[in-house]
Amino acid sequence: MAPVQRKDLVVVVTSVGTEDQALDIAHALIRNRQAACVNLVPNIQSIYRWKGRVCADEEFLLLIKTRAQKFAAVRDTIQKMNTYELPEVLAYRMDEASPAFAAWIEKATSPPKKRASAPRLKAIAR
Repeated sequence: MAPVQRKDLVVVVTSVGTEDQALDIAHALIRNRQAACVNLVPNIQSIYRWKGRVCADEEFLLLIKTRAQKFAAVRDTIQKMNTYELPEVLAYRMDEASPAFAAWIEKATSPPKKRASAPRLKAIAR
């Protein structure tokens, strides 16, 4: 497998209404290897227009580091778990990243390598 290129890395941004929901989504993304890291930023004040009203809410912002090829899976997980009627799921390509950090994202979002099993000894029939 060729090493991941920096241009193949993205930061996905979403917001949720509660800390529990932020933690649930973050853990699901990491557990499923859809993301290498999720930063939870509390106390975000969002002001927006929704269904003809101006709304203001406190939210948690999630910054999700992953590979571009994982975006659809990340989006699907967020949409399944987020209680918002219309969750925001935005991806921004990383223009630059340190090679070591890029390699870590690749490793953390790749399927685990299978361990080499010990050779089995055949039983000798007596």
